[in-house]
Amino acid sequence: MNRIENLKKLEIENKIWDIAVIGGGASGLGVALDALSRGLSVVLVEKADFAKGTSSRSTKLVHGGVRYLAQGDVSLVFEALKERGRLLQNAPHLTHNQPFIIPIYTFFDRLQYSIGLKIYDWMAGRLRLGKSRFISKKETLKRLPQIKQDGLKGGVVYHDGQFDDARLALSIAITCNEMGGNILNYTKVNALIKNTKGKITGIQVRDLIGKKNYKIKAKMVVNATGVFADKILQLDQPDAPKSIQPSQGIHLVLDKSFIGGNDALMIPKTSDGRVLFAVPWQDKLVVGTTDTLREKAKLEPEALSKEIDFVLETAAAYMVKTPTKADVLSVYAGLRPLAAPKEGSTKTKEISRSHKVIVSESGLTSITGGKWTTFRKMGEDTVEKFTMVTGESIKESASANIHYRGYTTDPQEGHWQGYGSDAATIQKMIEDKPEFGDRLHPCYPYTVAEVVWAVKNEMAMKVEDILARRMRILFLDARAAIEMAPKVAEIMAQEFAKDEEWTNQEISDFEKTANKYILK
Repeated sequence: MNRIENLKKLEIENKIWDIAVIGGGASGLGVALDALSRGLSVVLVEKADFAKGTSSRSTKLVHGGVRYLAQGDVSLVFEALKERGRLLQNAPHLTHNQPFIIPIYTFFDRLQYSIGLKIYDWMAGRLRLGKSRFISKKETLKRLPQIKQDGLKGGVVYHDGQFDDARLALSIAITCNEMGGNILNYTKVNALIKNTKGKITGIQVRDLIGKKNYKIKAKMVVNATGVFADKILQLDQPDAPKSIQPSQGIHLVLDKSFIGGNDALMIPKTSDGRVLFAVPWQDKLVVGTTDTLREKAKLEPEALSKEIDFVLETAAAYMVKTPTKADVLSVYAGLRPLAAPKEGSTKTKEISRSHKVIVSESGLTSITGGKWTTFRKMGEDTVEKFTMVTGESIKESASANIHYRGYTTDPQEGHWQGYGSDAATIQKMIEDKPEFGDRLHPCYPYTVAEVVWAVKNEMAMKVEDILARRMRILFLDARAAIEMAPKVAEIMAQEFAKDEEWTNQEISDFEKTANKYILK
């Protein structure tokens, strides 16, 4: 992906794109992918970096949603299980089968979860990842050696998917770019362009890096901005009512030794009626999540102390070694774009996670709600509105079987896995220039070559893009990320031919962001 070349394509005289997508997270990328699979021309603009918002802050699960099954949202679970299977098939380098164990302390729980998970297995059909089953207390403790034994009767094992959310977003963005899409980060929409009849004919955008404005003509404009959807709806109609209710979920990242195995722990009932996960991810343990209503959508939301206490206390009830704030390597918060509830209702966990596609009078098409697992289906459902908006017919969707950039059924081990088939190319760079093999931090495997690769091939523009989303170190160990920042800034400055002032500003900006990931 070459950002300079992609910006030049915005200057082509009288070019009219079939679809202009606003938003480079899961839903926007799903729209771009599906539209390109039907032969439509697509431009996608993202005001920050790909997956900077909610789409890089998930629990890292590709799942049907056991909780939605308990709530009776059967059609959502069916859809999600089908999409889960496709995602594991299309991105084996970024997804894998993750076994979960629910510890069982009563006979009723054994019955309840065994039956519920058998239904979950049955619904997945041939895309099932493994059979759920009851295991003895002995096997439970062998697989989760650090969970409390008092009253433990055994466990129920079931299977779901796990993934690297930000790298998947990037892989899809590059795939879309290779399919002929024009994909851009750090490009902000300032206005919607309308004709005399009030119909939208394009968008006005600003390149936030080069400080230049562009007009993009498009037959259909899609608002896929997640928790920021209302901002675009208000550009369309200044008095548009609030349609999004942000709900915050936080995650604490601990050392993997707190559960001591490769299985994930699922705590099915917490004091707020949610479920809590403790999931091994990239050699650490991700524990979450919460569901807290927030008034405003923020690009960098922060965990509240009551949320941090809730996650630590709930986890401590199941773990032999009590986790404390001092054990937290990184804390991150994400905002779910829930449909704004009716007056007087505040129960976010009861709002369906299914997505909605809304077409306004001007033709602005907004996709709201949904979850990472169903991103492709969300895109398909949005592109289906193309005929209604433009009057033109389109081909059938062909996005279900597209392999994403880096696809390989035999990825390398460790952190190289996320690059898939590109890992060998980066390793060849190190072979040719041994200094590229230097590590960025003594405790972590990331190399100089990966920074150069991210700048040249993955549209990384800022230090944060690399340390938060190309490498996931900000989410895994925020203090280590701060220690790596000067080296990364220096390498990027060389690649971009930037001066010391740029380098210092980048380090300072990154530290400001990274400090929000550290518990004081």
